Amino acid sequence: MCIPAEICILCGRLRSSVCPDRSSSRMNWSGLESLVSGVNKYSTAFGRIWLSMVFVFRVLVFVVAAQRVWGDENKDFVCNTKQPGCTNVCYDHIFPISHIRLWALQLIFVTCPSLMVIAHVKYREGKDRKYVEVHQGSHLYANPGKKRGGLWWTYLLSLIFKAGFDSSFLYILYRIYHGYNLDRLSKCSLSPCPNTVDCFISRPTEKKIFMVFMVVTSAVCILMCILEMIYLIGKRISKMKNVRNENQRLVFADQHELTTMAPPRSQYRRVDPTLTESQLSLNKREKTKERQKTTVL
Repeated sequence: MCIPAEICILCGRLRSSVCPDRSSSRMNWSGLESLVSGVNKYSTAFGRIWLSMVFVFRVLVFVVAAQRVWGDENKDFVCNTKQPGCTNVCYDHIFPISHIRLWALQLIFVTCPSLMVIAHVKYREGKDRKYVEVHQGSHLYANPGKKRGGLWWTYLLSLIFKAGFDSSFLYILYRIYHGYNLDRLSKCSLSPCPNTVDCFISRPTEKKIFMVFMVVTSAVCILMCILEMIYLIGKRISKMKNVRNENQRLVFADQHELTTMAPPRSQYRRVDPTLTESQLSLNKREKTKERQKTTVL
């Protein structure tokens, strides 16, 4: 019994021995998922939402449903003419590039920038490993996956690339098909068509729904990337302000360091050496009485 390829992909166990006739004809998205999911532990909350959006609402829908919906676009494309070559020319004019292939390229380009972060972390881990061997146990990085220094810039650059690729593919889709709509009826007057012919695509409403869904999910992913960039930059600015305020506080404390107060002048009063102990005690008693009077008044 052959397990469906979509179930294999969802479980991450797509094997040629189980489905030899279908695994070779479909792209193995589970390998890409397992590779890109490694960046999840270095991501923020927005990055984890983005990864879930990509592999649940985009890759999953693409593999399970979209490929089947768009699989008959060439076979069931019909024009009301028998002129040889007219249907093929009109189909090439109306569909310059297949939606499925365009979305596959988009998913590949969008997920690849995450590999930059993984490669940078691996580079740090290798560098730290060599440092430990040379310096006998002391580490170069306390945590190689911590987004500091160059890794912070690499992560921010990957977000810019992801948002840029998604935006570019949305623009390409809009320019090629003149919007995010599929008309039930298309006019074509290209050669070798004898005149203007009417061409029809199969299941236009269903295809339009899937196209709008993919566009909306791409827009949400772009929003997640922008929010994550704002979060990272805001957190970096806040940390820099805290460090600057702490440095200013330390400088102020160093410049205004309090010296020890001078002892009271009474400690430096000279005692007449000619006075006897009884006279000294008498003077002390008189001073004590005077203080008591002042306190009573």
